[in-house]
Amino acid sequence: MRHTQVVVVGSGFGGLAAAKQLAKSNVETVLISATREHLFQPLLYQVATGVLTTDEIAPPIAEVLENKESISVIEGLVTAVDAKAKILTYTTTDGDEQIGYQYLIVAAGAAQGYFGHDEWADKTFSLKTLDDAVALRAHLKDCFAAPANDEAAHTFVVVGGGATGVEIAGQIRELGLRYFTEAPATVHLVEGAGNLLPVYGGKLSDFARKTLEGTGIDVLTETFVTDIDGENVTVRAADGTERTLRSRTIVWSAGVKATPLAQVIADATGCDTDRAGRLLINPDLTVGGRADIFAIGDMTSLNNLPGQSPVAMQQGRHAADMIRGATVRGTRFAYIDKGSMAVVNRHNAVVDAPMGVKLTGFVGWLTWLGVHLFYLVGFRNRVGAVLSWFRSFAGKARPGFAEISESAVAQPEHDGDKPRGGRRSAGDTQPDMAETAA
Repeated sequence: MRHTQVVVVGSGFGGLAAAKQLAKSNVETVLISATREHLFQPLLYQVATGVLTTDEIAPPIAEVLENKESISVIEGLVTAVDAKAKILTYTTTDGDEQIGYQYLIVAAGAAQGYFGHDEWADKTFSLKTLDDAVALRAHLKDCFAAPANDEAAHTFVVVGGGATGVEIAGQIRELGLRYFTEAPATVHLVEGAGNLLPVYGGKLSDFARKTLEGTGIDVLTETFVTDIDGENVTVRAADGTERTLRSRTIVWSAGVKATPLAQVIADATGCDTDRAGRLLINPDLTVGGRADIFAIGDMTSLNNLPGQSPVAMQQGRHAADMIRGATVRGTRFAYIDKGSMAVVNRHNAVVDAPMGVKLTGFVGWLTWLGVHLFYLVGFRNRVGAVLSWFRSFAGKARPGFAEISESAVAQPEHDGDKPRGGRRSAGDTQPDMAETAA
């Protein structure tokens, strides 16, 4: 059985940040990831709507960490942890393997939550994995190719008015307005709160709503989904009024829940969990009564911190610094808020920056471009993204849709069923202001 100083589980923003920080002191580290790629999850909606290709948001982990000699990468799925013996079990294509560790950092991200209606997962599209985005992209192209009088094919319901919901709704509407103009899309955006982007509030939320409504999107706030039956989505407004929306495409972006690994860690360490299954970690990011196991990112709950990549990345560095001796063990984690942002549609974004700075419109969009270029890992990915953004936003191309034809040639026996979900997600989500993954 192999042994190492530190095992990091998850190759998202938090896991990579932890591994890179450990490498500064040449700490022997094994990073275990369920995928070969580091997924830039906040841009999944751009893959789903053809703006970007898959490789532009999912560089190979080995390529990202190629200069970190103290880090080795294993593709596998963690299934068990023996906290007392300090042994972790994971599954690979060759079967079950075990590895001993001195310290463990778990950064396995979160899954889509459905507020107690898990049966809706098979009736909706989510955007948590690369496979999710690829499936939605193919489906959208089929819908826009349907006859103009096929109303259900050209009607789209997006549930959740947070950043992902706003972004995907805006881009689907643009597909109808600028790319598939024979049958412009009817888009309904459903949000339970009183306004879109509720964590932003005020000027930024108002701008997002006004901008989306200005393009023809039907924004339904203080409205909840009560049933999904085939192509019928039943929604209920705050006054009790019910309405049925007929659509072949329901994108679900409301709610999250912890991945199964969170319960594995909870059982192994005695850590409590919240209603969403997230680990209620200690102030120093340790888990339960263990001083040698840390949990970070979306799979955890601490001081109502948002599920965003800057949180996961700062937590990853904090945990790594305590392990490598750069920070005193037991030091409380203190989050430095560097702001948030979301794209509303082409050339329009909202930015909630530090010191009360709030940007909207084209200036906000340019800020968003700069920050996301800063985040993208690798020169090749940055160049590819710039070219695709230029072709999509300045012109009328959608480079991502070309991959559908290439995939069809490579997999001629595909049966056309609408897939749901996927496995190609390996970390934490939502990058916002200038927080580097380097």
